[in-house]
Amino acid sequence: MQTRFFGFLTGDDRDMSQSSPAAEAAGHEQLSFAALRHPDCRNYLLFAAVAMMADNIEHVISYWIIFQKFHSPALAGVAVLSHWLPFLLFSIISGALADRFDPRRIIQLGMVMFMTVSIAWGVLFATDSLEQWHAGVLLVTHGMAGVLWGPASQLLIHDIVGPAHLQSAIRLTSTSRQLGVLMGPAIGGALLLILGPATGIFLNVLFYLPLIYWLWKAPYGPRFRQGESRRRASMRGFGDIISTFRAIAGNSTIVSMVILAGLASLFVGNAHQAQMPEFANDLGFGDTGLYYSVLLAGNAGGALIAGIILESRSLLPANPRTTMVLVMLWCLAIGGFAMTGSYPLAVAALFVAGFLNLSYNSMAQTLVQLHAPQEIRGRVIGLYAMSSNGLRAFSGITVGFGGALIGVHWSLGLSATALLAAMVALMWFTAWTTAKQSTG
Repeated sequence: MQTRFFGFLTGDDRDMSQSSPAAEAAGHEQLSFAALRHPDCRNYLLFAAVAMMADNIEHVISYWIIFQKFHSPALAGVAVLSHWLPFLLFSIISGALADRFDPRRIIQLGMVMFMTVSIAWGVLFATDSLEQWHAGVLLVTHGMAGVLWGPASQLLIHDIVGPAHLQSAIRLTSTSRQLGVLMGPAIGGALLLILGPATGIFLNVLFYLPLIYWLWKAPYGPRFRQGESRRRASMRGFGDIISTFRAIAGNSTIVSMVILAGLASLFVGNAHQAQMPEFANDLGFGDTGLYYSVLLAGNAGGALIAGIILESRSLLPANPRTTMVLVMLWCLAIGGFAMTGSYPLAVAALFVAGFLNLSYNSMAQTLVQLHAPQEIRGRVIGLYAMSSNGLRAFSGITVGFGGALIGVHWSLGLSATALLAAMVALMWFTAWTTAKQSTG
């Protein structure tokens, strides 16, 4: 038992990671940028990056207007809560939809919803009629669009590259999305300054069109999968949540990654992004959107560099222990950002945090998707999305409402500290459980 225990802590996770044909296939090739060898993967990554850029342009403009109009950390917390709550409630149902129907059409529906929300923001900005309840409704709708995009996107990239290059595809998908996150603040800030919020967000609608068009004829989805039965699992609404939990209960790798993602989202998530105007103001740059945009771009820039470096050398193959260590390091970076009073150090801390965030998220997503049973892969991905994205709703409470009480710096710093403690406990508990099962 002791040998197994310390084997886990030093990275020997063979007992914890239950083998699967997909996982074994993924381990055979260690190629730089392996997923880019698939032309359609390159196309999807490009158009997804543009769509994610549009997503973040909307966030930059809408969060800035909300802050300038209402000056409320608590409202920023509400923004996080209302945006991510749909992921908590509907991610598994979205995964079930992706299991049963064509994921391309589900993604297209999500893009149309994104466009509709941008148009609504533009009308409210142009008429100067924005109220707090408007923001809540639009953020919920925006969140629903993201729910539709998430699991369907993961099934689509699995169809494009297969299991052998799946980790590369997931990491590059995260990288392309982070490229969109990086470009979003830059272009969103420029649109905000040059064209104004209403015109800028109207223009933003056009950026969703390339992905919609490419998906129309892309040769993927259920009817293109070889050797797969045309019969699809029936949908049972919220009953799918219970059945999915039961299906993965015996797989320690999936369970540990779902818990890890949930803890990270519950305590910290990305709630600090909604509070970024407040951080920029406290760091002495609250009068211009440029420095606010740079803070947002710092996090995305770190994630982008992580994807490039890790893929160029095919580094950090997926295993649970490494994922947990990366989350712990992420906690330290987020805590450093929360506590510093120096703007350059704040940007540097966010850069490091972005690097670590992409690293652990793509690794956890890979482990979940490789070990998920094929017939319910979408549902398992939805379960992971419910944990990794849905629980971010409550980070709006820990960071947002906590910031209203004790200040955003202390609320974010304490949340990062609590997550670090929780991750240490999860790592030791998982190691003990693995050791006990190996000797039992």
